[in-house]
Amino acid sequence: MHPRRTLLLAAPGIAGTTVAARAQPGGAYPVRPIRMVVPFAAGGAADLVARVIAQGMSETLGQPVVVENRGGSGGVIGTEAVLAAPADGYTIAFHSMSSAVLNAGLYRNLSFDIRRSFLPVSLVGTVPNIVVVNPRVPARNLEEFVALLKREPGRYTYASSGAGTIVHLSAHMLAQMVGAQVVHVPYRGSGPAMNDLIAGTVDFMVDTLPTVIPFVRDGRLRALAVTTRERSAALPEVPTAAEAGLPGYETYNWHAVFAPAGVPEGVVPRLERAARAAATTGATHRRLVEVGVDPRGSTAAELEAFWDEQLRLWIPIVRSSGATAD
Repeated sequence: MHPRRTLLLAAPGIAGTTVAARAQPGGAYPVRPIRMVVPFAAGGAADLVARVIAQGMSETLGQPVVVENRGGSGGVIGTEAVLAAPADGYTIAFHSMSSAVLNAGLYRNLSFDIRRSFLPVSLVGTVPNIVVVNPRVPARNLEEFVALLKREPGRYTYASSGAGTIVHLSAHMLAQMVGAQVVHVPYRGSGPAMNDLIAGTVDFMVDTLPTVIPFVRDGRLRALAVTTRERSAALPEVPTAAEAGLPGYETYNWHAVFAPAGVPEGVVPRLERAARAAATTGATHRRLVEVGVDPRGSTAAELEAFWDEQLRLWIPIVRSSGATAD
């Protein structure tokens, strides 16, 4: 991953520059436990990754980093909870792509501007997506599948875990790139969507790699391409989208640590060092790999550039999909 530094100017309501941390001496930080708010329910992918990272950060910082789940409204409730707390470095956010990027396009009346309200700390991991089809679909590879979609407009259906999710938007992006007309079938969660895909009720899906791996391995689904720049070690025989004939089709979920704007000077660098160490070294690094996450451990500056680029890319896709959340 080589993110470019870009300024977000095209998406209304989202600032392109980071509000600087409040210029105050950082002092001895941290001197008490830090609350890391995950704006999603316990037990999900974001929660799992957050707990691994929190453990590693605790070891580096010498204070507990305690995960608190504040799910609801696609991450909005938890985000508001972080912003309602004092900006003293003791309440931080663990955002995923949906809460840090997609919500800015899905919600028209948010109480906050995500880009102005948070300071990037570290991108800790990415989760590849993969294009999978029911085995009855008469396509053995991505090139054949794209030709099939274009040959029969409106014939093929794709499942998602809900309108406006990365699963929905990744398939929408695929159809948009190749000029195909396909039918979106949203479900309440990935489980029901996957069940119907396996049953053949719907034809294809672009879901996260950890969700799909068991069904590809046992033959219940056919994998056509991973949507990252490199092949996955978990399914090394599956080509990338670029290798399969669709360069530029790159989509994945990601997880990162953020601090609310206005924290004292020195807080972000200390959090950054701890988050990077958690993602890139020791048992926490190995645990991320085990659960299907590609560890990153970026600097704050690298996350800032990456975040801007993600906003610039995905907000127009969200709006072109017609998905809204309010």
